[in-house]
Amino acid sequence: MKQPAHILIVDDDDRIRELTKRFLTLKGFRVSGAVDAASARRLMDNLNFDLAILDIMMPGEDGLSLLASIRKGPARETPVMLLTARGQTSDRIEGLRAGADDYLAKPFEPEELVLRCEAILRRSAKSAPPPDEVEMSGLVFNAARGELKSGDQRIRLTDAELQLLTVLARNPGEPVSREDLAVLTSAGLERSVDVQVTRLRRKIEPNPKEPVHIQTVRGIGYRLMPD
Repeated sequence: MKQPAHILIVDDDDRIRELTKRFLTLKGFRVSGAVDAASARRLMDNLNFDLAILDIMMPGEDGLSLLASIRKGPARETPVMLLTARGQTSDRIEGLRAGADDYLAKPFEPEELVLRCEAILRRSAKSAPPPDEVEMSGLVFNAARGELKSGDQRIRLTDAELQLLTVLARNPGEPVSREDLAVLTSAGLERSVDVQVTRLRRKIEPNPKEPVHIQTVRGIGYRLMPD
């Protein structure tokens, strides 16, 4: 029988931590709790977790510091969701750049937390490493080499186009929000992401007006659909 996913929740607020533990347990997850970074490390040294949920604003060592250390340690592949205070955009950006898989602003609806947990666990279960190459209507993109080729001919990409295609290729078939694309590339602004997507479609799509590879996900952002 498949074991339920084991989730670690790290939050110094006893009420939020216990309520979150209780709700996730009712939804079928196995849940452990930690009051601070030191407690979380002890648990992670002795147990395997499928997902860690870290509050950013904790006394002493904060969630961003804990995230950075997780990404350098033996549990580096563990997916991480950050809990952020609403409006703390800089923390959210720093967290994504440090390797967070998702973020959720407080206060949050428990049902949304569950849906986000399930989405992260689905991604981590089916995508160990991202593919080395993706194929799109006769084109081949190799993210490691930063090359888009048609046969032996290399198709020139600007730095911004290469960054965008690389981020999308890390998660083939999965939507990536416009906000995250703005953060993770040099676009900086969501409207700049839209401009780069339009330009990239001209180089990739058989018909840029009816894109089949870089698809718009309404209300979210974009996803890359290889052949």
